[in-house]
Amino acid sequence: MSKTAFITGATSGFGLAAARRFVAAGWKVVATGRRADRLDALVQMLGAGNVHPAVFDVRDGAAMEAALGALPEEFAGIDLLVNNAGLALGTAPAPHASLDDWKVMIDTNITALVTLTHRLLPKLVERRGAIINVSSVAGVYPYPGGNVYGGTKAFVSQFSLNLRSDLHGTGVRVTTIEPGMAETEFTLVRTHGNQAASDALYKDAHPMSAEDIAEQIFYVANLPPHLNINRLEIMPVTQSFAGFQVHRG
Repeated sequence: MSKTAFITGATSGFGLAAARRFVAAGWKVVATGRRADRLDALVQMLGAGNVHPAVFDVRDGAAMEAALGALPEEFAGIDLLVNNAGLALGTAPAPHASLDDWKVMIDTNITALVTLTHRLLPKLVERRGAIINVSSVAGVYPYPGGNVYGGTKAFVSQFSLNLRSDLHGTGVRVTTIEPGMAETEFTLVRTHGNQAASDALYKDAHPMSAEDIAEQIFYVANLPPHLNINRLEIMPVTQSFAGFQVHRG
């Protein structure tokens, strides 16, 4: 009997790669995203019997609820929630950052994530399922310009640990995946479409790929049910840690 994964942000990057990986292993996938054309292409690629497209913006609570209510019976038994939808916007230091960008990051990375998680918790408890939240090394290690993005990812990691505590005894597993540098549309979105900035960041850096992270998500989801990885931090070998800043004068 196949299991069902509910993957947010499945139109690109980690979410798209994860949808492909799970379907290849025989899972059914509910794939969410704002771009209907990309979800349609995913269904064409993987098969309508394997993927159910749920087109909505995770920040829209009413649209989210409507999409959940419209799940076909064969996709309604959610065994795994992958909270992948998220974004960074802007690289400016806090005094020069856009407040609108900050609010979009909070609404997407925090509010939408907790809303969907709360909505699906009863089903996940019933099925002794699992939750995998995609966080970031930015939630652990600060850097200039990380401001609200790093703060939202710190929330995701701490929320996951608290979920784990609250779900004690239910059999539900909770894990955060905390990636470092990975080449996806991430930087293109962060810079509001600056392809040159994205290319420059990843040039000769040998970053991770979306498929690398999807493989880790799949690994965690398929662990024996008595094992829980609390957090999995992963970086490319070329990325490590910088020193503290010191201002003089």
